[in-house]
Amino acid sequence: MLTTSNRVASFLSIPKVPCVNMKNLRLALALVALFALPTLARSATGKETFVILHGATAGGWEWKSTAAQLLEKGHTVYRATLTGLGERIHLASPEIDLETHVQDVVNLILFEDLNDVVLSGHSYGGMVITGVIDRIPERIKHVIYLDAAVPDDGMSLYDLFGGPGEGTNVENGMLQVPWVKADTSPPHSAPQSVKTFSSRVSYDNPAALTLPVTYVAFVPADQSAEERAKRDGSWQRAEARGWTVRTFPGHHVAQQEDPAGVASLMLESIEDRNSAPTSQ
Repeated sequence: MLTTSNRVASFLSIPKVPCVNMKNLRLALALVALFALPTLARSATGKETFVILHGATAGGWEWKSTAAQLLEKGHTVYRATLTGLGERIHLASPEIDLETHVQDVVNLILFEDLNDVVLSGHSYGGMVITGVIDRIPERIKHVIYLDAAVPDDGMSLYDLFGGPGEGTNVENGMLQVPWVKADTSPPHSAPQSVKTFSSRVSYDNPAALTLPVTYVAFVPADQSAEERAKRDGSWQRAEARGWTVRTFPGHHVAQQEDPAGVASLMLESIEDRNSAPTSQ
C-alpha cells in the first residue's frame, strides 16, 4: 500500500519525453495536491494527542487541571483511569495486576484509534506506560515519565523500591489509603491491589527501545537535583538509556501544585531526542 510520500514520489516520477501531454500533467499535479495537502495541513496545526496516566491509588481526576491547560491550547487529551481506581473504583479487586492496567491503556489507544500519541505516566504510571510502549510502540510519538518509575525488563515496582516496606497498610490483598475516610467525598484515592506492585513488566520490544523519551524529576526546594540523581535509580536508568532528563520544581504531585507549569513542560519535552545510550 502506498503511503502519502510514496504516492507523491510515484506521481512525480514522470518519464522524460520530448512532448508532455499538458492535460495529463495537470491531472498528475492535482492528484499530488489531493494526497499531500491533508498531511501538510495536519503537520501545520502543531496540535498533539496526549494520553496521561496517573499514579498509584489515584485516578484521571488528579490530572484534570493539567489537562485543562493543554485543552485550552487546542490539544487532544485523554486522562486514563486504571481499573479499580478513580471513577472505576467499583471494579476494585485483589486480582487486578499490572497486566490489567497495561491493557487498560493499550485498549484506550486502540479503541480510540489514536496515533502519534504523547504518552505520559506519573509515579506508578511509569510501570504501566513501560508495558504500553512495549506492546504498541507504533502508536507512540513521544514518552514522558513524570517523576515516575523507570523499570528494566522483568522488573516490578517492588523491585525498584524494595518491597512493600515496614508499616505498609495491606488488607485482603489491597493497599489501603487510611487518609481517605468513609465520609470523604470524591474525588479521592482508593485502595489498590498489591498484585499491581509485584507484577513484572515486559520491556524488550526493539521498537519500544528506540522511542524518544523524557524523564522528569520533580525536585522540591529543600532538595538538590544532584542529591536526587545520586539516589534515584529511575533517573540513572533514564540517563544510561540516553533519554533526556529534565527537572521541575515541586513535590511528587507537582501537577497539582503547578498544573500550568507541568503542562508547558510536557509540551516542551516533545522536542526532546535521545542521545547514544551508555547501556541498555
